Amino acid sequence: MSQTYAAFNQETQVFHLHNNEISYIAQIEEDGVLHHLYFGKAVQHYTGNKNYLRRDRGFSGNVPGNAERAYSKDTLPQEYSSHGSMDYRLPASIIRRENGSNLHDLRYFDYRIEAGKPELKGMPQAYVLNEEEATTLVIVLKDRDQEIYVELAYTIYHERPVITRSAKVLNKTSEKIVLEKIASMQMDLSNSGVYDEVISLPGAHLRERQINRDSIHSGIQSFESRRGASSHHMNSFIALVNHDTNEMSGPAIGMHLVYSGNHAFELEKDQIDQVRVLAGINDYNFSWELSSNEEFQTPEVILTYSDQGLNGMSGSLHHLLRERVARGEHRLKERPILVNNWEATYFDFDSKKIEQIVDEAADLGIEMFVLDDGWFGHRDSDNSSLGDWFEYEGKLKDGLKGIADYVHEKGLQFGVWFEPEMISVDSKLYEEHPDYLMQEPNRTPSSSRDQHLLDMGRKEVRQNIENQMCRILDEVPIDYIKWDMNRSLSDVYSIELSAENQGETAHRHILGVYELMENLIARYPKILWEGCSGGGGRFDAGFLYYMPQSWPTDNTDAVERLKIQYGTSLAYPISSMTAHVSAVPNHQTGRITSLKTRGDVAMSGVFGYELDLTEMSKEEKIIVKEQVQQYQTIRPLVQFGDFYRLNSPFEGNMTAWMFVSADKTEALVMMARTLASAQPVFHEVFLTGLDETARYQDQATEQQYYGDELMNLGVNVPDFYGDFQTALLHIKKVEA
Repeated sequence: MSQTYAAFNQETQVFHLHNNEISYIAQIEEDGVLHHLYFGKAVQHYTGNKNYLRRDRGFSGNVPGNAERAYSKDTLPQEYSSHGSMDYRLPASIIRRENGSNLHDLRYFDYRIEAGKPELKGMPQAYVLNEEEATTLVIVLKDRDQEIYVELAYTIYHERPVITRSAKVLNKTSEKIVLEKIASMQMDLSNSGVYDEVISLPGAHLRERQINRDSIHSGIQSFESRRGASSHHMNSFIALVNHDTNEMSGPAIGMHLVYSGNHAFELEKDQIDQVRVLAGINDYNFSWELSSNEEFQTPEVILTYSDQGLNGMSGSLHHLLRERVARGEHRLKERPILVNNWEATYFDFDSKKIEQIVDEAADLGIEMFVLDDGWFGHRDSDNSSLGDWFEYEGKLKDGLKGIADYVHEKGLQFGVWFEPEMISVDSKLYEEHPDYLMQEPNRTPSSSRDQHLLDMGRKEVRQNIENQMCRILDEVPIDYIKWDMNRSLSDVYSIELSAENQGETAHRHILGVYELMENLIARYPKILWEGCSGGGGRFDAGFLYYMPQSWPTDNTDAVERLKIQYGTSLAYPISSMTAHVSAVPNHQTGRITSLKTRGDVAMSGVFGYELDLTEMSKEEKIIVKEQVQQYQTIRPLVQFGDFYRLNSPFEGNMTAWMFVSADKTEALVMMARTLASAQPVFHEVFLTGLDETARYQDQATEQQYYGDELMNLGVNVPDFYGDFQTALLHIKKVEA
């Protein structure tokens, strides 16, 4: 079976991975240089028409060991490049040997084809449920002089337009080597003009994952994080597109780095307009020592291709991330509607206040109560107690278990907030273990929000936090945990490492975080875990492997959420994106929007509330109860239906998106207009993904439409009055 999806032609020296949707083609060139040929729509056969066109290019130089002037690594599109062999473009790898040299020249050595997908130990990754689901090609490259090997792994899913890539370095010399840069993947694109733009997801705290579209220009473009986490500021995803690619049509290649630390996507357009793309761990402040017979595994990159525009690309990524990256019993299970007390009380709460909120939640049909920050140590503000994961004695009259029991007696699930990677100087943990803090000895570390970092690369630090958390989780019945991380890394230094190995600190830190999460989710598999990092500071494919949903932003303003949720959907499934209704004036923007608008936007994600239910009017509570009932009706469609973006908030005053069930029997459209006009322009929204011949009924008005009518003629956006207005259109197929 493996030969069906991955094959090597001995005569032409061509590797071809393919299924019914995509092909990936590479070739062994003269002297063992691995040539990238193609990634895109499936082709049945490759006959050699894309062979490297040779031409003598001034100052490009020859392949070492080959005097032919027209054959140069500096112009050949490669699968994985190395520094020091007259390829002057950005290299995928820089490896320094004991003699100080970083000259390295990778050539083809061997290959193997395996059924299924090998596990990347200790790393997040896409996975398979059985060997029949995928085939893996491993191409082994070797330095031409040294026993240094790089294994390039390519896994193609048989029924998905997806290939995953990663690299592994093996040091089989008798000396130590140091990796100064090691990309997970490289893709060199010929000068065809097909991919001339790049889409990235930059942002900031409270403004995450804004869609940015740039021309690919001569020189180097980099999309990266140096903050120790994937960051609010530049998400670990990019897409390569054509200038004509839109939501519905045109080619697109999506690239996810399955990693939560410092990352980099680098693009370089060379002197003959070819484009090199690199993805992997950021080489900023990175190095890794490999002794003889040791190996290093890079994070994985997920590649997908679509010729059906950005929605086609996103749909493939949504399914893969939801079905083969997220794990555990909650990945395909409907998520509960919750209320979180953070914006309701902040640190100022007691048992009476919490019980009042829980009582209201139960009356309104809400399904879970989450106790946020302030229940541990002596935490009444954000300047103490991180690292002290024991109960704040006396703050809750019957303790955490008393609140959990009260919540469960009311028929709700119970959740709680942790920030396991942080430490406060004002804490018992710091008093006992000041050395746990990540810092250079005898140098005052930088603080952020009065908190510091634990060195999670150290086993004893991880074990201390794990033991504290387990004592809570073994004693208190907890259904959900919000895992927060509220600062970027700084003072990146580990007392456990030698001076020569400090470049390993940041990567060891994130591997330690992964190990801690893995241990906890394995021990408590029934808990629903939600990621958070000051909102969306670590919203990435790596974190999704451990936690099936994340808080995408601390910004709960419905209007700003339109762009944040729209941008997030480019790369991530809706089931991974939590969205809450908050109070007005909004705590971040001061904006006032209607409860309907806040509800309509939040119901386009994993739904919940972030406000004080006890302060709502009788009329507001009626609306909340109706919203809860409405979301319970549409929840399977929203969380697990096919999602399509229709009108972009980045391009005008209108936003629209929709959800369609897999069998096309049901759909939900969300339409929003931001600002009102005294002389408004009328808008139409053209639906997609429906059964053209089916008849659909509006569940509110009972009016009926045909699928082709809704897609080709569109629907009129309501003639809204006032700013910040929304509408939902819920339709179901009418049986003939």
